[in-house]
Amino acid sequence: MQAFHIRYRNTQGTLMRILNAASRRGLDLPSVQAEPATHDHQVALVLDVNSKQVGQLYREWYAIADVIDVRSSAGLHEHAATAHAAAWGSPHPPASAGIDGQSSRTATA
Repeated sequence: MQAFHIRYRNTQGTLMRILNAASRRGLDLPSVQAEPATHDHQVALVLDVNSKQVGQLYREWYAIADVIDVRSSAGLHEHAATAHAAAWGSPHPPASAGIDGQSSRTATA
């Protein structure tokens, strides 16, 4: 499994052209997540591909006029393990903090 991150300008049909490049090759799309990213948009796709298909997808995605950048990362399992480790390594609020970040003592006062 390989994760692809594609930045694009959100014009009519751009996301569909990006997704069609994968579906036309008969690749499963187990995970697709599109969201706004600053002034542009980005989509993250997880695909099970070989090296030849990676080259074909890069070539086709860069041929789309509104695609700005295409990046890929290693396997899904490695990505999930790294994200999990990063989440545990980041600072956490104290146990007494409420939902909005205030301490429980201030919330009851």
